[in-house]
Amino acid sequence: MGIVSQEAILELQALMDSVEEPLNITFQNVHQGFRAETLVRFLKARDWNVAKAHKMLVDCLHWRVQNTIDDILAKPIVPIELYGAVRDSQLIGMSGYSREGLPVFAIGVGLSTFDKASVHYYVQSHIQINEYRDRVILLLTIISTIDDLNYPEKTNTYYIVNAPYIFSACWKVVKPLLQERTRKKIQVLPGCGRDELLKIMDIASLPHFCRKDGSGSSRNSENENCFSLDHPFHQQLYNYIKQQSLISEPAQPIKQGSFHVDLPEPAAEETEIAKSLESELQKFEKGNMLSKSTDGIKIDDD
Repeated sequence: MGIVSQEAILELQALMDSVEEPLNITFQNVHQGFRAETLVRFLKARDWNVAKAHKMLVDCLHWRVQNTIDDILAKPIVPIELYGAVRDSQLIGMSGYSREGLPVFAIGVGLSTFDKASVHYYVQSHIQINEYRDRVILLLTIISTIDDLNYPEKTNTYYIVNAPYIFSACWKVVKPLLQERTRKKIQVLPGCGRDELLKIMDIASLPHFCRKDGSGSSRNSENENCFSLDHPFHQQLYNYIKQQSLISEPAQPIKQGSFHVDLPEPAAEETEIAKSLESELQKFEKGNMLSKSTDGIKIDDD
């Protein structure tokens, strides 16, 4: 680590030493004993600008306190049928680990419908997965708006597979608007990406939608489908949250109801990207190059 980097860490650390309660308590939950590593994440996210990294981190801590994020892993989505509906329509899951020991998360971007529960349940579930990853999975292995602002630099690489033609066209527009650090993290792979992904992970950790044989079919059970509630990751996550709820309120029955979270304002860069992407989509629509399934697409910046 260079002198400039070390000086930036010490400067940010001194600023965080003056943080008062309750921000200091939630900061401890964020760094989980890895304080220097956490400061580096926020510094990297702001190109080693100490003032900007400090503002980002303090804003994150305020968001956590205002929305009681520290308690979110003790708030299960009940009944289990409702959680199953969320899992069926918000496709995300952990399929295993890379050969470096990093957790591999799969996201069904184009297949998630978000139509079986209120938006609050989807936000709650998304944050719970992030918190479980940071507090439990990453500690055990020792190693976009909500994520970018409150969980920065937690992703090594994004691999995009099974991308339709329209994505490739829009990606050419969006890519130049991204910071170089972000561009380097995103790799668009041909087809299901199986061959490339097997260079960094074993087949057992390969997401189910990447395990295609020569005929183009994909054979997998619900147990191998990392999006499914029956997958070991989601079973472990849900059981952990239920156990935490019993520890925090042992005499109280588990309450039904969503966990409301205030969404942070998107950064100016994100707003510019959204507007550029929407403009590009409109060009495709005027040229009749989009199928009817894309009718009604609108990307809001509010």
